[in-house]
Amino acid sequence: MDKWTALGLTNHLPSGSTGINHLFSSGTPSHTDFSPVDNQIIATWNELSSEDYESITVAAVEASKIWKTWPAPKRGEIVRQIGDELRKNKQLLGELVSYEMGKSLQEGLGEVQEMIDICDFAVGLSRQLHGLTMHSERPEHRMYEQWHPLGVVGIISAFNFPVAVWSWNAMIAAVCGNVSIWKPSEKTPATAQAVQHIIKSVLVNNQLPEGLFCIIQGGKPVGEWLCNDPRIALISATGSIRMGKEVAQSVAKRLGKSLLELGGNNAIIISPNANLDMALRAVVFGAVGTAGQRCTSTRRLIIHDSQYDAMKAKLIKAYQQIKIGNPLNSENHVGPLIDTLAVKSYQNALVELEKEGGKIIYGNEVLQGPGYESGCYVRPSICEAEPHFNIVQEETFAPILYLLKYSGDIHDAIEIQNGVKQGLSSAIFTENIRESELFLSALGSDCGIANVNIGTSGAEIGGAFGGEKETGGGRESGSDSWKAYMRRQTNTINYGESLPLAQGIKFDF
Repeated sequence: MDKWTALGLTNHLPSGSTGINHLFSSGTPSHTDFSPVDNQIIATWNELSSEDYESITVAAVEASKIWKTWPAPKRGEIVRQIGDELRKNKQLLGELVSYEMGKSLQEGLGEVQEMIDICDFAVGLSRQLHGLTMHSERPEHRMYEQWHPLGVVGIISAFNFPVAVWSWNAMIAAVCGNVSIWKPSEKTPATAQAVQHIIKSVLVNNQLPEGLFCIIQGGKPVGEWLCNDPRIALISATGSIRMGKEVAQSVAKRLGKSLLELGGNNAIIISPNANLDMALRAVVFGAVGTAGQRCTSTRRLIIHDSQYDAMKAKLIKAYQQIKIGNPLNSENHVGPLIDTLAVKSYQNALVELEKEGGKIIYGNEVLQGPGYESGCYVRPSICEAEPHFNIVQEETFAPILYLLKYSGDIHDAIEIQNGVKQGLSSAIFTENIRESELFLSALGSDCGIANVNIGTSGAEIGGAFGGEKETGGGRESGSDSWKAYMRRQTNTINYGESLPLAQGIKFDF
């Protein structure tokens, strides 16, 4: 823990924070945060109490009354300063992300860079929150629309991107005039507290209200408080489909707004016209990066039968070269799964595959021995399967790649690609322009993200991120996704001396 004191971490984490004042729950710590890297304790923490939740939410509501009056470019200046603080702390925070979550150091540093990038994006956006003007059918009238802050936004993030996804939401929400309450995953609480510590100096130096950026630690009950609270105008939730359905139902009951980014069962199509060497690099990173624990991880590889044997051979050779171990060692490609429950899910999926008639052609191993004491390291697996297998239809958050063969034309491959209930990310490798254009057309991929000659993983913050079907339909980060964090208002101004009614209606008396 001594290494992380510069990020404000102590042996016992606060259960909640309003940005400046930390609120501690009383009593013996009820949770322990272990690193999947070496099974060492990072910190202990208590579940948030209902009294602390209420204090934090009241502080957020009060802060919202002030923050929404700030001009958007001034709000952008605060976000710029937050980005600068993240730059100063990139190395140490990236190491903590890697150590607490288990992703490689390069991916941990890349996640912090995403936070910096979204701050830059939000600063520019703070001067572009535009509306429209419309011509009125009534003389001497003017119509326009404008966008106002929602107020308080709730953010529920997942363990696999413990800080970046929060920033996608929080920084955009902030320049839109909202304050945020963040519930991080209970599997990665330390990185969340470190981020809170980093932005604390910005809040203090600018004499901002303490409720501008809030954090609450806890499990499902704490998330339910957030979702059921009518003071929270929007809930942005990232996680499993099961969790997303529960969030959507709870928020809908009170007619609130929800933004969902849920599971993915992402596929890459390898057409007869694909460059296999280029595709190999994308497939391997997509399938084993973050130990297969990205919502955009490549789960299914749909290969034309003319390319199948060659691609399979290349994959096995590449997987044999993957180095698995401590993610803070830059020579390793793959770190651990988040915990032993994830390892059990990995093992169960492979058992189910074989029950359905599939074949494991590489992997299927939990690593043991020196360096693997946590029990969370597994060998990425390659499997031969059929598209209709139940296990192939589901998302397993682990490095398992299913090889699926097709023998027809590109329409057959797209049908397999679309034949799952998730709809996040998709890709095709082809050097045939007709195939690529069809894949991107209305008859092509039904996912929120569709790529040509790049993989399913590694989205840029400039584009709206999210998916369709059971992925939830939400969009975060770039493009015009800022509109989700604001309410639209249509305005009509009569600058004449009479009162004509719309549609020519007469109402004389």
